Amino acid sequence: MDIKINKLSSYIKGFKKPLIIAGPCSAESNKQLLDTAYALQKTKTSIFRAGIWKPRTRPNSFEGVGVKGLEWLNNVQKETGLKVMTEVANAKHVEQVLKSNIDMLWVGARTTVNPFAVQEIAESLRGVDIPVFIKNPINPDMNLWLGAIERFANIGCEKLVAIHRGFFSYGSKKYRNMPQWQLPVELKRILPNIPIICDPSHIAGSRDLIESVSQKAIDLNFDGLMIESHIDPDNALSDKGQQISPNELGILVAKLVIRHNTISDKDFELSLEELRSQIDSLDNDLIATLMNRMNIAELIGKHKKENDVTILQPLRWEYILENRTFNGLKSGLSKDFMTLLLRAIHQESINIQTDIMNNKNRK
Repeated sequence: MDIKINKLSSYIKGFKKPLIIAGPCSAESNKQLLDTAYALQKTKTSIFRAGIWKPRTRPNSFEGVGVKGLEWLNNVQKETGLKVMTEVANAKHVEQVLKSNIDMLWVGARTTVNPFAVQEIAESLRGVDIPVFIKNPINPDMNLWLGAIERFANIGCEKLVAIHRGFFSYGSKKYRNMPQWQLPVELKRILPNIPIICDPSHIAGSRDLIESVSQKAIDLNFDGLMIESHIDPDNALSDKGQQISPNELGILVAKLVIRHNTISDKDFELSLEELRSQIDSLDNDLIATLMNRMNIAELIGKHKKENDVTILQPLRWEYILENRTFNGLKSGLSKDFMTLLLRAIHQESINIQTDIMNNKNRK
């Protein structure tokens, strides 16, 4: 996809991976922002974030302080020298942010799902030179995320950054929002030049998981992290469970293992190439095995059609899911991986048998 996107180093002074963006979920008072910002100065934080308009699921929750928070962010700029950013959800927000000379802005997950809202924000930024950070939509829809990025690119914005904050999954236990790392990885494949920042706070939903999610993002070569940090997280007015203190943030960042993207070691390169060759061979074998399996599924479909038997056999499917997952776990594969794999294989088998029932030729 041909979209012009500037490098972070072209507009963030002294940029060095990982870029650290930190600050409270919500601006609560001028003192709270300044106390947090002063403390974050002692860490590797480059950009200070705080929400002043908070889209809440239900009314009567704390929905942010609104416009007066912009003055507090200006005070952070003047007192600490940190760049500041906040979330916008409509053209009026953009107008007020630009009037207050806020350095950067982000579009939240609840806004990214709405193309009308994204287009409105984009149009209000036409001709304005300001970095725009775009969070993934709540639901795992790559086209919505790409579409939001394209809308800003189409009005001439070249300082674009994607933020991976995870995806809603009903009944999720471990994470507030499931990481689904394959989606930001796919975004990077489609848009190789776009910087990607991870938001471990919203993925984790719990401060206990922020460090592991952060390290995973760094291992995947993300460009930085956006972590919610509050001077007194236990008494925060919103999302207190996923915020950490500036001191805790400093410790977390110091513990991160930063790995190389490339290395000029001939022995390493030869060893890696050999291992990749083995992967290529195994993948070809895997594809051949899957093809053989689908050929058998086709024979089963013909047998069912000749005997007027339904495609879906719930007891058989339940047996396959439990048996193969059990075998996979014994072999060291994760339950999530086995479930995704088996469901994909089962769905393709159903597709093949459906075509047979409808006299469609798949060849």
